[in-house]
Amino acid sequence: MPCAKETIKILFVYSALSSFIRTDLEILQKHFNVKTVKIEVFFVPRKGRNPLEFLRLLKGILLADIAFTWFADVNAFFMVLFCKFLRKKSVIVVGGYDVVYIPEIDYGILRSSFGRVRARFIFEHATRILPFSYHAKDMVLGITKKVNFRVIQLSCDVKKLKPFHVKKENLAITVCYIDKDNVVRKGLKTFVESAKSLPQTKFALIGSHEDDAVNYLKKTSAPNVEFTGYVSNEVLHRWYQKAKVYCQLSYEEGFGVALIEAMACGCVPVVSLKARALRETVGKHGFYVPYGDVEATVKAIKEALSAPREMGLTAKERVENLFAVERREKELLRAINDILYSRK
Repeated sequence: MPCAKETIKILFVYSALSSFIRTDLEILQKHFNVKTVKIEVFFVPRKGRNPLEFLRLLKGILLADIAFTWFADVNAFFMVLFCKFLRKKSVIVVGGYDVVYIPEIDYGILRSSFGRVRARFIFEHATRILPFSYHAKDMVLGITKKVNFRVIQLSCDVKKLKPFHVKKENLAITVCYIDKDNVVRKGLKTFVESAKSLPQTKFALIGSHEDDAVNYLKKTSAPNVEFTGYVSNEVLHRWYQKAKVYCQLSYEEGFGVALIEAMACGCVPVVSLKARALRETVGKHGFYVPYGDVEATVKAIKEALSAPREMGLTAKERVENLFAVERREKELLRAINDILYSRK
């Protein structure tokens, strides 16, 4: 068999390179000839559709063997459509806002009829759908059974995250960008309100400030809450390494990459029962609380802070065994090779 790096061409389509999307790009670049195309939006305000975006995508697919993207959104729709027309292979990673509709918080692509039709088309006509959690797989199958899928859970680079020679502090953290939607979806109000009952514990909400929602949170928070704003990966890793507790108090969550990064550094998780995907992430190695229940959250954080060191170590071992980037790399390569060399 010829060297895949030289012969197999993959078009990697993206609108933004989040850490987990960049991980897949780096994996594919190690093994294949990868070209990237950034398509931020097909629609230009007051001008309608931008034909140059269509042409860039069409040209990229024409020169590739496989087109690969994240999330069943507009980019994926046109990518799958063009791949069918050109008889090319297409791979879509799914599992977040693209597979749900949660009316209580007005969240998810499926809230519109067009979003539902678009998602169904993508799921039924892509060569392979890669849900990044078993919860996401169930959501996809709830939309259509005519789907060719393989579950490949998300990952982190545990080698970069090991908590060597770092003393754990009386510190609880959560990580996400702050905007009005995330105040509700990520349970940020519950997080900052819990700090009022634990004045001797430091709380840190780590992530960029996207709108004025941070001002609302600051007005309701206690002095022991720090809002860091954007931090580099290196600084973020130091936060993980010194925190005893990581909170993911979300109403809905696709998987929890920041959560497994924190667990890889020995943090004890406190997570919401409402976000079902978090159960397969945390397993039995953390504390569960009802969404929005400040009293229960305070109690769980207290227990997590006083938990023996072994609880953090078992959380770390869970990530090393199940969610190491090497495992995702192996499974992703298997999925790509199955597509390339399948007779179907």
